[in-house]
Amino acid sequence: MAVRVLNTRVTFRSAASPPFAVFRSCVRQVRTVRHPNHSKLGLHLSIIGSRWCFCSYGGSIRSYSVQSLVDTVMEELGVLRKRRQLRVSNKLATSGELLQDKLEKRTLQKGLLLEFKKDTGRVLLAVAQKPDGKKNWMVFDQNGVTTSIKPQQITFIAPGIEDFDHTQISDFIQRAQSNLDPALLEFAWIELLEKGKSVTIEQLAEMIFGSTEPLESYCAHLLLSNDDVYFTVLETKGPFSLYGPRPAVQVEELLQKKHAKELAEREFHEFMQLLKSAKGMPPHAKPSKSSWRSEEKIWHRIGSLEAYAIDDFKNDDQRKTAGMILKEMGLSKTSAAALNLLIDIGYFPVHVNLDLLKYSIHTDYPDRVLAAAGSLLSESYDDLDVNVRLDLTHLKVYAIDVDEADELDDALSATRLQDGRIKVWIHVADPTSLVRPGSIIDKEAMKRGTSIFLPTATYPMFPEKLAMEGMSLKQGKPCNAVTVSVILRPDGSIAEYSVDNSIIKPTYMLTYESASELLLLNLEEEIELKILSKAAALRFRWRQQQGAIDTATLETRIKVANPDDPEPLIRLYVEDQSDPAMRLVSEMMILCGEVMATYGSCNHIPLPYRGQPQSNIDTSAFAHLPEGPVRSSAIVRIMRAAEMDFSKPIRHGVLGLPGYVQFTSPIRRYMDLLAHYQVKAFLRGDSPPFSAGQFEGIASLVNMSTRVVRKLCNSSLRYWILEYLRRQPKEKRFSALVLRFIKDRMAAILLVEVGLQASASMSIGVEVGDEVKVQVEEAHPRDDILSLKEVPVAE
Repeated sequence: MAVRVLNTRVTFRSAASPPFAVFRSCVRQVRTVRHPNHSKLGLHLSIIGSRWCFCSYGGSIRSYSVQSLVDTVMEELGVLRKRRQLRVSNKLATSGELLQDKLEKRTLQKGLLLEFKKDTGRVLLAVAQKPDGKKNWMVFDQNGVTTSIKPQQITFIAPGIEDFDHTQISDFIQRAQSNLDPALLEFAWIELLEKGKSVTIEQLAEMIFGSTEPLESYCAHLLLSNDDVYFTVLETKGPFSLYGPRPAVQVEELLQKKHAKELAEREFHEFMQLLKSAKGMPPHAKPSKSSWRSEEKIWHRIGSLEAYAIDDFKNDDQRKTAGMILKEMGLSKTSAAALNLLIDIGYFPVHVNLDLLKYSIHTDYPDRVLAAAGSLLSESYDDLDVNVRLDLTHLKVYAIDVDEADELDDALSATRLQDGRIKVWIHVADPTSLVRPGSIIDKEAMKRGTSIFLPTATYPMFPEKLAMEGMSLKQGKPCNAVTVSVILRPDGSIAEYSVDNSIIKPTYMLTYESASELLLLNLEEEIELKILSKAAALRFRWRQQQGAIDTATLETRIKVANPDDPEPLIRLYVEDQSDPAMRLVSEMMILCGEVMATYGSCNHIPLPYRGQPQSNIDTSAFAHLPEGPVRSSAIVRIMRAAEMDFSKPIRHGVLGLPGYVQFTSPIRRYMDLLAHYQVKAFLRGDSPPFSAGQFEGIASLVNMSTRVVRKLCNSSLRYWILEYLRRQPKEKRFSALVLRFIKDRMAAILLVEVGLQASASMSIGVEVGDEVKVQVEEAHPRDDILSLKEVPVAE
């Protein structure tokens, strides 16, 4: 005998019981409650105190101890089995006979209660009204709608009803719903599986409800219609079907799938409640990003939303999962909706950098790389060049960079020789004194390709502590360097040069602003800075004589404090590349690049020689344009892309040089680091570690990374400029230079105060090179939308 607890009912079943005898009762402490569905069985149980009360067919109540309860129930089951066995067995005929008998007895006629399926798949109860043509019937459904249906739409006809009142359909449905218990199917399945029997709907109703009345038959139909575990359809003729029990193995598999599905649905519901709860919290109380990743199943769903937000799915499951979440939240299935939801729950800050995620930029370092970097800093390392380094610590050394620079790669010194010529030293940090080609640190740097400088953060090419403490030039401290010294002729050309390993001690760490101020003050004690400025002027004139093109324009920098705040502080700087200090530094870096190209060529060293054809540019054709951004913009638009060679120098027409090698940023750019590997090996008398072919292969990989980083930096800078403009007062006016006309009166303009190129419609009479006033009509950084309106001077 099996005993099961179903919800609040206790069910007793014996393998030797009649075809199906289920006894359900509501357990009460004092009074006995007869279940209405099973009154025909004449059997119910109740518990009074510590004894069981058993009511039999005659209505007499007998009290039993718990120990004797099972035996008593078995006796009663035996009586029931004998009384009902003949009636049920008579109804178990063959499937063909059963269905044929049904078809003969239940032809469609007025007043029948039936179930039909609409074209949308929805199932409704209805009462047949009258024929509609040869085959169709007009029915009045549970919603009070008269509809014409086809015979094949009918899924069930209730037995024993000839004239059903359509106003009673709703009540009929309610009574049926309250009578359903899917657990009943399991017991019927066990019974039928043991006997190898199949059933019709009416037979099942007789088995589990003890009746084939319309309500019980409809309940049995609903149970079978909603069942996807225990029974399968063996045969169907019209609205009548024969059902058979599935094999036990199959049922077990289906139950496992069903339970897994129910578990997943429950977990999904709990996740949705978590989302809704987090969405409604104030910003300071929302769960942290790390908390969303603490549980695998939650992180899987959050990760799917993140993939949807950046449109970067790893598989279809992520797309499906995110779509389900958005639908359940009542949101559209768009990347913008996914992004806003992640912001609303606190997973993303308002100004999250999606491109950083989309391009899979590595912002953290693996533990093994950090460990290797720590070892380099903590242990004494073997500087292969220690015995050949020139001691240049007596020189006054200027390191000039932006104010927030973390990695200082280069510094400058200068003097005037007795013959009046200028000698300059370009000192470049020497990270190769720590890092060797092929080492774990080197491989990580190659994978990154470059340091990343964003308005919100800096992600160095090397681990930060190693770059800052072990590689970067530091004020007042001895630093390893590679020094390029150059003596200039009076016309600015190179008279002599040398390349050496060195030790320097930087004297000043200056920003461009402070360096410009020192130049303007013209202090006698800072004569070296003045000499550097003079050298830069000589070099600039000489390059122009060689065909160089001045592309100096406005350059924008932005630093964002507390970028995770909804309204972070934005600091915007616009720098003129023709500024004396910026011109000084850029000319010295260009000079170093020319020397390294010459040095590599003379010594047959494979290096990343960079060139740029001039495209036969006749700069006189742009003489009518104002000098500065307007003219530079026009020239840059017709310049050809840069080229590279790894065995010999190629002309760099834009710079006006016979050859050029980027060498001054080995902490920030991997290609510069490769150039250092090659030159340092030659200085030691060793063979360069890379051939021209190897160089080309590495360069192709590194350049792919740097192109992605360039796109990231440009998009991030533009985002924050637009955010800056969005916050400005609507009435604020901005100065703009008209660079060119795109079509009709639509012009490309440069917003001078923010250094951003945009477009706006110009009034009649405005020409290229004119300065106009504009106002911001719309600025939406997330959607990359900027709408500007020209403001007439008269206003």
